[in-house]
Amino acid sequence: MKGRQILIEPLPSGGHAAALMVDGSLEDLLIDAPDTDTAPRVEEIRRAVIGRPIKGIGGVMVDLGDGLTGFLRTPRPPASGTRLLVQVTGSAESGKAPPVTDRVRLKGRFAILTPGRSGLNISRSIRDSDRRDALDATAHRAMSGADGDLGLILRSAAEEAADDEIAGELATLRRNWDAISTADQDAPKFLLPAPGASDLAWREWKRTGVPVISNATALADQDVWEMVAALRQPFVALGAGGLFIEATRALVAVDVNTGADTSPAAALKANIAAMRELPRQLRLRGLGGQIVVDPAPLAKSQRKMVEEALTGALRRDGTETSIAGWTPLGHLELNRKRDRPPLV
Repeated sequence: MKGRQILIEPLPSGGHAAALMVDGSLEDLLIDAPDTDTAPRVEEIRRAVIGRPIKGIGGVMVDLGDGLTGFLRTPRPPASGTRLLVQVTGSAESGKAPPVTDRVRLKGRFAILTPGRSGLNISRSIRDSDRRDALDATAHRAMSGADGDLGLILRSAAEEAADDEIAGELATLRRNWDAISTADQDAPKFLLPAPGASDLAWREWKRTGVPVISNATALADQDVWEMVAALRQPFVALGAGGLFIEATRALVAVDVNTGADTSPAAALKANIAAMRELPRQLRLRGLGGQIVVDPAPLAKSQRKMVEEALTGALRRDGTETSIAGWTPLGHLELNRKRDRPPLV
């Protein structure tokens, strides 16, 4: 099928799987963890208790309740025993605590509420001045009476939304924050659950004209589960060659291969194709952390072209990723946020 569509299917283990399809290709994938998995999930908000500081780690361990621990990165941690609100910001590596932040945000489809960071900001992608003025007026009405330190960001999706939709979402976000901020100190530490795959699909992918198909076989009907099975294999075919993606405990290793193509331009073509595809593969596989790319042999003068191909693909990807540079052995290193659990 041409164009974009969203597929949502319930899972036997609880929760949902959601797929974003673009021209019949799998562009993004979200799968809820089983109900039995008690690990903290990205975006959930908890009341944490600061633990003892550990020198040299650039932060402090925090007690999240329910026997769970998080890691708060901060150069000046609060005193041990201090209670504060935190939000889970990433998926934890195996055997490690998930990262958390004390800069809580409540995210909706059209807006983001930012407690402790006052001000109203509108996405720069909304360029029409009349629409920006209208959104500014809608936001000010919806935020009337809010605490002075409660800020707001209007997302790009607000441009095509009706004003009453935006106002309704803001009212919901404010109610959620009021419930969190006024919760009794002796109340349960778990204050706001993370959005599930279905909620995230509607929030992050839904746009005007993008159909949503939600039923018991939505992904199966379009062979998505076969595509998911292919993602469990390390090799990704790209023309005559391809790339191998293999995750270890320390890093994700990516090897670019030219295959049967032995022409003089084969290595550069294979490397550029691999860099254009790599962010999508990492996103679908749920891989992050340190990424080390071993490109097909190329001259130093060609590195800039390879980096530019990767930078363009990352710009469309959305997950925070930094290019660390080239090593003496000719490897390209990246650091990518772990914003979801690994597919495996």
